[in-house]
Amino acid sequence: MRQTMRPFITVAAAALPVLTGNAAAHAVPPEAAVESSESVPACVEVSPGWRYTFVTNNCSSTYTLTIAYSDGRDVPCRVAGPGDHITFPGHGTQGDRVLGAVLCSGTSG
Repeated sequence: MRQTMRPFITVAAAALPVLTGNAAAHAVPPEAAVESSESVPACVEVSPGWRYTFVTNNCSSTYTLTIAYSDGRDVPCRVAGPGDHITFPGHGTQGDRVLGAVLCSGTSG
């Protein structure tokens, strides 16, 4: 058993820096992501959680928005009409944080 696990552990240990380095190269600094986007109005409610982040549009206008994360993760924009509840990925369990919702460029209601 010990000899069969050694090649797996060796390959996994060699691949880890490559995988984490690649992810870090695509990360956008969180401050840049928030600064380049417009904040959502106060009537858009954000409820972050470890698994999901829920957004409720309590406004009378439709907004196209996304969530900003402290690790710079990029998630697609979603359209939230009046009264809509939409779901984004949560912050996870690795120390990431949800910074808030931001409007996607040029899409204010």
